[in-house]
Amino acid sequence: MNIVILDGYTANPGDLSWDSLKEFGELQVYDRTAPEELLGRAKDAEVLLTNKVIIDAKTMAALPKLRYIGVLATGYNVVDIAEAHRRGIVVTNIPAYSTMSVAQMVMAHLLNITNQVALHAEAVREGAWERSPDFSLTPTLSKGEGVSSRCLAVDFDEQLLPPSFGGDGGGCGALIELDGLTFGIVGLGNIGMQVARMAQAMGMKVMAVSSKQEEVLGQMGIQKAASYEQLFSEADVVSLHCPLTDETRHLVNRERLGLMKPSAILINTGRGPLLDEQAVADALIEGRLYAVGVDVLTEEPPRHGSPLIKAPRCFITPHIAWASAAARRRLIDIATDNVAAFLRGEAQNRI
Repeated sequence: MNIVILDGYTANPGDLSWDSLKEFGELQVYDRTAPEELLGRAKDAEVLLTNKVIIDAKTMAALPKLRYIGVLATGYNVVDIAEAHRRGIVVTNIPAYSTMSVAQMVMAHLLNITNQVALHAEAVREGAWERSPDFSLTPTLSKGEGVSSRCLAVDFDEQLLPPSFGGDGGGCGALIELDGLTFGIVGLGNIGMQVARMAQAMGMKVMAVSSKQEEVLGQMGIQKAASYEQLFSEADVVSLHCPLTDETRHLVNRERLGLMKPSAILINTGRGPLLDEQAVADALIEGRLYAVGVDVLTEEPPRHGSPLIKAPRCFITPHIAWASAAARRRLIDIATDNVAAFLRGEAQNRI
């Protein structure tokens, strides 16, 4: 059995091991595979594992030995599923391996925005606390304390934070208490549900757009939003956890941004194209949206840039929410189990 991993680096940059797959046959692991390298590397593969390398109909036609494609991720749009089915090639994915890690990143973005962790830590590093006349460097990072340049760098408008967030208009680096605020979720799959539980643990009211029945959500303490319009207009925080489809592409557009409170926070750890990035950047620039935290962009890596990169009050992590050591270890374990099940003639995580 010839097993080939086409792009194993992001899942395992060297701190973990693929050796569990060796018991099933000869294993070849490539860190990355360019399109022009694909056929040469996969020509003898019976089992092919891919994360982002595209396996289309033309590729399958050129690989007559191929029996199995394992996607090293939850999303499987890199494989032409219909063609695989037509050729009798089994395709599997790895669901739910990163649920806790992604939900944790949602909260990391939320807490960084509301508590201004990075801003205050940098202010201390630059000596602002040493120069403070008080034991506490106040949340507004007073301009008199020599940190106005850092305030301006993150561009927290002193008039932007409203009394509804528990302040009096706030200021640069103002701290926001989450208790009692409304956390809106689009999509209540594994990650969305875990985010809901975390938000509730911090005292937030949770509202969701979901296919789940209102009665079921009510039992979990979640309010079912009647529409996107209700959720976007009422939520203090909106977090996206829905799949990317033709219907959800640019789900967050100029129109829906216009429904949001100027004090609202938007978080996206789903898929980059869920956002109209220019519309979101414009809302930040114009003060119609308080802050944004994202772990994904429309183009990854953003070689042609993104309007969000230089937008004020936008905090971007480079698609790493899934990549904790624990999550990556689960990914490898499930990938191995998927292959083992296939070789036993059983269906596991089959698409």
